[in-house]
Amino acid sequence: MDLRVLLPKQTRIVFFSLTKNHCNVSISMLQQNHLLSSKIKIAPQNDHTPFSKHFVFYKNYSLFILKVLRKSSFQEFLNYMLISEDIEEKNVNIVDVKIFPAPRKNGFNIIGKCDTFRGRIRIYPKTFNYCSAFRKKYGKNYLFTFVGNRARAALIHELLHLKYISDEKKVQELTDIYFSRYMKKRLEKDSNLISLHDLIFTSKKHTPFEGKMCYTA
Repeated sequence: MDLRVLLPKQTRIVFFSLTKNHCNVSISMLQQNHLLSSKIKIAPQNDHTPFSKHFVFYKNYSLFILKVLRKSSFQEFLNYMLISEDIEEKNVNIVDVKIFPAPRKNGFNIIGKCDTFRGRIRIYPKTFNYCSAFRKKYGKNYLFTFVGNRARAALIHELLHLKYISDEKKVQELTDIYFSRYMKKRLEKDSNLISLHDLIFTSKKHTPFEGKMCYTA
């Protein structure tokens, strides 16, 4: 039995209106999720680089990251973040998943870049040597979890640059906050996520691999 028939007429009108609005918001969110997801692509890459000898590794890495960033649960979280920060999805033109790592900058490994004028975001992988060392120390499954969440944190960071542009301190702070919220929802499924947060955000944790990370706008 439809319980709405037991409500007074005016209440039924309000109830129907709220339900309809909720459905419209849900449809809108699904549309935004699809739009952002469709903009995440593997970028064409010049094969003539020092990294090209491990092309198969980097190609598989980029395919994995593409799948991770397009995952519906993460897209829903990004949509929540964009709405919270009043960042319009249309400000993002493309998210390039780069096959090869970026050249180091001042001794730092570049994780991501954001061209706020063109709305172009780039996400970069860790190096073959780093991943090999990481896998030997922590295992294959932990490596997959690490690189996936590293890419998620990078995309969160670069999307925030669309609003805060060159305020790196603010962007870093919010990246940590939003990424922590995302991780919190997944803690029950994976107890390794707390230490992963430290690996991604604390450079001291990278000393076994001489790793320092850097985001650029």
